[in-house]
Amino acid sequence: MHSTRKLTLIAVLVAQAIVLHLFEALIPLPIPIPGVKLGLANIITLLALVLFDFKSALLIAVLRTVLGSLLSGTFFNIAFFMSFAGAVAATLLMAGLMRLGPTPGIDSPFSWLGISIAGAVAHNLGQLAVASILIQHIAIFYYLPIMLISSVPTGLLTGLLLRELLNYLQASGQLDQFSA
Repeated sequence: MHSTRKLTLIAVLVAQAIVLHLFEALIPLPIPIPGVKLGLANIITLLALVLFDFKSALLIAVLRTVLGSLLSGTFFNIAFFMSFAGAVAATLLMAGLMRLGPTPGIDSPFSWLGISIAGAVAHNLGQLAVASILIQHIAIFYYLPIMLISSVPTGLLTGLLLRELLNYLQASGQLDQFSA
């Protein structure tokens, strides 16, 4: 893929991830548990792992976290560092799981749902690791079971949405242009 075209597509994905990041902050969750979010922007990170490569997906995750926090007024506060660590941890694990297959991406032995749930778990672990460092107490990990339980429905939702997005891109022939 031509580098200018790839850069443009990455910029569009960053913008979409930021919009999802900001939109998600407006959605009230039915059970208000501190730190639990839907993780909609993770759909874009997963999509980038499918369409491009690890470096591009990590770039999108980092830019989404930094620019989203700048726009929401949380830059360099605790929420930013927790979000940043979670996004990086999730991207690392999801990319690793995708690489276990014969070819990364669509042929991965893990389903999109499994990879997405694993990403949600990694995101929560990254958040809790940063929180324990910032508050300088390991007792924050008592919150781990709640965060892990919440990872299943949120990761399932983002995995289902990604699967539908990939089905649409495949049916419309748009997915083929990325393999060329």
